[in-house]
Amino acid sequence: MRGSGWRIIAGLAIVMLGSVGATGPAAAPAAGPPEAEVAAVALDPATHHPIVILQSKRDRRTLVLAIGPFEATGIAIALEGRTPPRPLTHDLFLTVLGDLRATLRRVVVTDLRDDVFYAELHLTTGGAPLTVDARPSDAIALALRARVPILVEERVFEKAERVPGRPDSAPTL
Repeated sequence: MRGSGWRIIAGLAIVMLGSVGATGPAAAPAAGPPEAEVAAVALDPATHHPIVILQSKRDRRTLVLAIGPFEATGIAIALEGRTPPRPLTHDLFLTVLGDLRATLRRVVVTDLRDDVFYAELHLTTGGAPLTVDARPSDAIALALRARVPILVEERVFEKAERVPGRPDSAPTL
């Protein structure tokens, strides 16, 4: 994304970041990690680095992840439903998975350690489950393209809430 597209997204970031960290009343824990949706891909107003904001569908908690510019573009293109003239890496990866008869079922943001987020791809191949370690930004880009759920482990929300500083100093991927 170039020019005005990033400015629009940066403006959305400022609006979205106003509500980051705001949570409603505590809900009773439900089984399994909550599903999240991508609320925004934006530029952090303080650092001008790209971020992706996930929001839990269960209780509306937010998770801010710092990402790189190429990852931001890959996620933004999928969010906008655009098809690039040539396949991006995430498109290529899904094509290869399909050719190998593997199916992406869901992605899970599994942990936050030492300011680094971790994720897993959950696949099936030949009827057998397969879990693959992934960067959350790549997992999110793949999930959006494959239209599969993005889940976030409860401990990730809890650890992220304890990270000192403002949301614009988000841990990295």
